[in-house]
Amino acid sequence: MKEFFKMEERGTDTRTEIIAGITTFLTMAYIIIVNPMILSETGMDFSGVVFATVLVSALSSILMGLYANLPYALAPGMGLNAFFTYTLVKGMHVPWQTALGAVFVSGIIFIILTITKVRTWIVYAIPASLRYAIAAGIGLFLALIGLAKIGFVVQGNGTILSFGGLNPQTILFFVGLIIAAILVSTRMKGALLLSIVINSIIAIIVSIIGVKAGWLKEPIASIPKHVVAMPSLKVFLKLDVLGALKWGMIGPVFTLLFTDMFDSISTFLGVAQVGGLIDENGQPINVDKALMVDALGTTFSGLFGTSSATTYIESAAGVEEGGRTGLTAVVAGLLFLPFMFFSPLLSLVPAVATSPVLVMVGVFMAQALKNIDWKTMDEAIPAFVAFILIPLTYSITQGIIWGFLTYTLIKLFLGKWKDLNVMLIIIDIFAIIALLLMF
Repeated sequence: MKEFFKMEERGTDTRTEIIAGITTFLTMAYIIIVNPMILSETGMDFSGVVFATVLVSALSSILMGLYANLPYALAPGMGLNAFFTYTLVKGMHVPWQTALGAVFVSGIIFIILTITKVRTWIVYAIPASLRYAIAAGIGLFLALIGLAKIGFVVQGNGTILSFGGLNPQTILFFVGLIIAAILVSTRMKGALLLSIVINSIIAIIVSIIGVKAGWLKEPIASIPKHVVAMPSLKVFLKLDVLGALKWGMIGPVFTLLFTDMFDSISTFLGVAQVGGLIDENGQPINVDKALMVDALGTTFSGLFGTSSATTYIESAAGVEEGGRTGLTAVVAGLLFLPFMFFSPLLSLVPAVATSPVLVMVGVFMAQALKNIDWKTMDEAIPAFVAFILIPLTYSITQGIIWGFLTYTLIKLFLGKWKDLNVMLIIIDIFAIIALLLMF
């Protein structure tokens, strides 16, 4: 095993890799609960999405470890699940089966672009300021979703948004947010997962007392009758590929494609720097293999019944613990598997326990804003347009499209031709086509 994973070459050992794998799993295990909570709003079966989430996360992470020999774990991406639910299904009224087809189609395109090396070319052609802005915009979008889910933010009388008022849900949410913030601030391993557990227990206690005392009409959270159950196959292989191949789906597939690419490349670059997993040219090692696994993870997602999988930045936690080989990813992947049998237990988790996590993820993703040159207006303005339009239009697609178009037009009128490239112009053309097809 040491020779297979090249442990001596990378200065690590089996014990360190196992600890690193456990650490990585704990930092990203919240997705087992949060992803089904988000996707179930489309009408998809909660238990079925739990099974899909676990299976995709386990299989993709193990494959990353065995094939690419890298300590990067994968799971359905935050932001991508929001796009799937709130833009595709709820916003565009696309059936969830067709949305799964779009995920599968984007995965196939990923594979083709990775084999032909075009995928890396595309990502490096995107202005860095837009990449950072889109990541932060998705984070703000997720935070808004979390706030809206429990009624902390609502549509106001005469205003677009307003405070939802004090009630048991908003108070529990705020308590949960403080708990999550404290745990994250102390850098506790598995902070987000632990906050979900603590907040769920508090919600159950409040529900029992509130219902008995009469100040709650119905419980916010309740203990399920069963703890374990066999995996549900209600969303497994239920994708509609033909529906995803219609002209009207070009925009969604386009967004899935580029959002996933931003996530994966940014993660590879960031985590590789942390762990020293770079070659003599400063590029992440085995990046082609890693991109292929990421592409396969997305394809698996469409087949199994969840939104696109992507490489998780939380993998940096395992790398900081000393993980340097694929064994870290394999251990993390294996730890997902038992949770496919706990969907009844996971279903007790209320929105007041998961919404604070969405806000915390928004905090993490908003950190990308510090990398934007805000003093250079022709970089800052398109970045701000992309950043702010994602939450305000409730659409990741709109933020990306208008960000690209704003960037290109400003550069053209300023005569800064060198800041543009052929691939960026091609992307702009696809963005315009997507707009026309949408409206």
